[in-house]
Amino acid sequence: MSDTDLLPTLRRLGLVADGIEPRLIPLTGGVSSDIWKVEAGDAVFCVKRALAKLKVAQDWRAPVGRNAHEADWIRAARAIVPGAAPRILAQDAEAGLFAMEFLDPGRCPLWKAELRDGRADPAAAAAVGTTLARIHAATAGDPEVARRFATDAIFHAIRLEPYLLATARAHPDLAPVLETLARRTADTRLALVHGDASPKNILLGPDGPVFLDAECAWYGDPAFDIAFCLNHLLLKCLWTPAATPGFLAAFDRLAGSWLEGVAWEPVEAAEMRAATLLPALFLARVDGKSPVEYLTGEGDRARVRRVARRLLQSPVDRLAAVRAAWEAELNHA
Repeated sequence: MSDTDLLPTLRRLGLVADGIEPRLIPLTGGVSSDIWKVEAGDAVFCVKRALAKLKVAQDWRAPVGRNAHEADWIRAARAIVPGAAPRILAQDAEAGLFAMEFLDPGRCPLWKAELRDGRADPAAAAAVGTTLARIHAATAGDPEVARRFATDAIFHAIRLEPYLLATARAHPDLAPVLETLARRTADTRLALVHGDASPKNILLGPDGPVFLDAECAWYGDPAFDIAFCLNHLLLKCLWTPAATPGFLAAFDRLAGSWLEGVAWEPVEAAEMRAATLLPALFLARVDGKSPVEYLTGEGDRARVRRVARRLLQSPVDRLAAVRAAWEAELNHA
């Protein structure tokens, strides 16, 4: 949808009045949707529309119906933790888009930008873990939530295939363990999962974290969310090395706060799945369909592969053990 096509939809939804010529500003940073900031008189908001083909080098496609599920996740999350996601202003499921409030980055900085600049606040990481656990706990075992978010096909297309299965093709000797992790994740249906709990999708609001981009929303394994988020704190050690102690401290607080909130199953079971999945996601950000953009040196990619392969071949069941293996690699001259 172009800027020209978007305006009639905004008028029809009552977001832009007749006679007002809005300013439509494309926003960058994501690969799965077109996003615009809209300035229309005194109103400022965002519009998001899912893409059928994602903006990555490899051929990566996903159902556009995920846009409606994202809006549903936002509403569900806000009902559990007020302010945990932006307000939905309007939705057009047929057009595959919704409008949401715009949050000023001066007041709600992006967590990824904070980490890039070496500001690894352990308290912010703890708040992220607590919020995720509250959403997981509140939706665990809820048959109505399970029905609304029976998005297995979307989750497979956007997460399991491009991350775990694509990485299995890149590492044939690890294919059995990676394929087993993919099957286990697909078959574990316990609670409402965000699916893309990454620092690039989390704003640090004055009242707590605000989650964006829930296109992968799925009723499944909550261990996926925490492993996905912790993965980024490990990788950031190579992006901003001077802040490594802060990143590792944030890892500890994020993991700890989430584990404290696990109420839907024995905490040991949840941690085991997160700890065994984390190395697979670690490797996927180098050799899957969505490699992180800041690992450009072959030496850094080799370090990720070395630790991930070792942990996939000899799994550990504690998140602290994953962190310790990575810290030992970083300290190795």
